[in-house]
Amino acid sequence: MNRTMTTKLTSSSFQLMNSSCRRYCFVAMLVFVPLVLLSTAYAVSPAPDGGYPNGNTAEGDYALADLSSGAKNTAVGAGALFSDFTGNNNTALGEEALFYNTASANTATGYQALFSNRSGTENTATGFDALSNNTTGSQNTAIGVRALHLNSTANGNTAAGWEALSSNTTGNGNTASGSQSLYNNTAGNSNTATGLDALLSNTTGDNNTAMGLAALENNTTGGGNTATGLNALLFNTTGSSNTATGVEALLHNDNGINNAAFGVDALASNSSGGDNTASGTVALFSNTTGNDNTATGFEALYNNTIGTDNTAGGFQALFKNTTGNNNTASGKGALANNTTGGNNVALGLGAGSNLTTGSNNIIIGANVVGNSSDANTTRIGNATQKKTFIGGISGKTVANGVGVIINANGQLGTVQSSARYKTAIKPMDKASEALLAFKPVTFRYKEELDPDKIPQFGLIAEEVEKIDPDLVVRDEEGKVSTVRYEAVNAMLLNEFLKEHRKVQEQAATIEEMKRQMAGLAKGLKEVTDEIGDSQISAAVEAVRFNPSF
Repeated sequence: MNRTMTTKLTSSSFQLMNSSCRRYCFVAMLVFVPLVLLSTAYAVSPAPDGGYPNGNTAEGDYALADLSSGAKNTAVGAGALFSDFTGNNNTALGEEALFYNTASANTATGYQALFSNRSGTENTATGFDALSNNTTGSQNTAIGVRALHLNSTANGNTAAGWEALSSNTTGNGNTASGSQSLYNNTAGNSNTATGLDALLSNTTGDNNTAMGLAALENNTTGGGNTATGLNALLFNTTGSSNTATGVEALLHNDNGINNAAFGVDALASNSSGGDNTASGTVALFSNTTGNDNTATGFEALYNNTIGTDNTAGGFQALFKNTTGNNNTASGKGALANNTTGGNNVALGLGAGSNLTTGSNNIIIGANVVGNSSDANTTRIGNATQKKTFIGGISGKTVANGVGVIINANGQLGTVQSSARYKTAIKPMDKASEALLAFKPVTFRYKEELDPDKIPQFGLIAEEVEKIDPDLVVRDEEGKVSTVRYEAVNAMLLNEFLKEHRKVQEQAATIEEMKRQMAGLAKGLKEVTDEIGDSQISAAVEAVRFNPSF
């Protein structure tokens, strides 16, 4: 029976065939069937109907109606495999399943499943209208009502669920599992969607993976995205190369690229920001357009919106940062209150947590919280640290270096001597005379400080305090700690200069006296010369012979 079908054959179309043809067929069957029964023996009685040559099985009105040389086909249902002429190894179960098929190795189960397939091979369709428009596509698997419904020439797709991949026409290598997953995909390739409405709106986007209810639901052309979890990357449309794992991770991302979010609501508000990484529940939650941020930990960088190049590791690290850039915080609550400050580094539990808007700070140590006004400041450690060791210093000479000092709060610095740093400058005069009351001593430090008990030289700070309180340094508890030896040195210089001036004055006096003595000697000599030696001799003789003189 040869027919050319241009539209779907329905039950009513069968009834419109002219009655004369049906009568001839009926007569032929009355003649042919008894002959077959006479020549064939069956193991069961009565013998099964539907058996045809070449291992074909047909059951139902016009099933395998056009079969010629095809072999090992099974058609069950009215019009099943109706147009199959030479196709082999096909299985059609359901009315008009594989209706137009002429190819081989297809399996269709359900009303009009693989209805339009002509030359496509190795397809499997299970469900009402599954793969019903497929013509030349091969190696597709559709399970569910209208799964891969519009697929025509695409290959290697797998759809499981109601209307999964229903709109796909030319997209290849897609996998959809769940009702309406990848529903609107037309030409997108190599996508994987698992879950109700996963990748629902994807049309031409490629290489996307969505696992979870509504994951990547609104993606249209974005490619290379991975979404795992309820509503993950839900509003992404054209953004590419994003990875979201967790409920509503990267929820609002629209066209941002190269983002990675791991955790519930991680990067949930991101819209166009790119190259961000958020790992932890609500990490980088408020980020919208900020780029190149990395947040690891619950609520890390939670309030960041447009800040860029920030790195936060730890519970609520950089929690309040909004627009600050280039910050690095590692530790629970590190830089937690920073909002707009930039170029800060905080390492340790609560490190820098008092900073708000200051920039260029380095804070290292647990609970080294810093001050809200800090800027361009370095803080390392706190009062709990009792010793500090820094390599690369001892034995290393710096020819033009200066000494480093420390105040009671642990702040390091150097003594500045330039006039531009000073005010109320006047001579030291008698202020240095306090040194004359000092009592230098020799001593040894206690064993816990110096086990070797090396002899030391210096002053006792408590005694110095009694003489000049400004020459001592106190610790964080207000107790006298040490002497300002650098000031003592300047005072010693003043006293030395004062004594030096005295010596100079004395030397000048002596020189003047020498000059005067020389003058006297010279005058005396002149007088002596005028009197003459003879007169002197006569006078001497007179004295010698006249005792009354």
